[in-house]
Amino acid sequence: MIITTAAFKGGVGKTTTAIHMAAFLQQDGDTLLVDGDPNRSATRWSKRGAGFLFKVVSEQQAAKYGRSFKHIVIDTQARPEREDLQDLVDGCDLLILPTTPDVLSLDALMQTVNLMKVLGSQQYRVLLTRVPSAPRKDGAEARELLVTAGFPLFKAQIRELVAFQKAALDGLIVAQVNDRRAKIAWSDYLSVGQEILNG
Repeated sequence: MIITTAAFKGGVGKTTTAIHMAAFLQQDGDTLLVDGDPNRSATRWSKRGAGFLFKVVSEQQAAKYGRSFKHIVIDTQARPEREDLQDLVDGCDLLILPTTPDVLSLDALMQTVNLMKVLGSQQYRVLLTRVPSAPRKDGAEARELLVTAGFPLFKAQIRELVAFQKAALDGLIVAQVNDRRAKIAWSDYLSVGQEILNG
């Protein structure tokens, strides 16, 4: 399976999603994470810790290593051009479009989805990330907006938890972080992964 994460706006959890999807898929078989972001966020994240159970390589190394893995996750550069998006869609089984529930991120998501419609692609799904806890209603309102617009949307969503920041700082998967809500954070990505495997 080849999964790609893409976003027209930074700060929406694109790299976090790529890393945690790779960690999830590693449980099912050897997984390769291709860091296609010029910022090399995933590579730097992995080097801050003892390393992940899955392998992280640059885009330039992908051809060499790709044949040896059951699953591949690709973290892309932010704000892909139309041609890049077309290539991403053609080169994966599922394109995950993460978005936070704020207006600017949702506007950027709308641009991406409109472009996906122009390209005639159906193999994408939107993932709500950094969803604040109740009593804030941002997440529920964003979900209602996306469902009403007919966007393909994961049932699961990723909560806004400090454990994710700790994971990035320590070079770990969120499940490995010393934080009382780390297991909750990891369970969100487990739910996303199960939705992918179950179709």
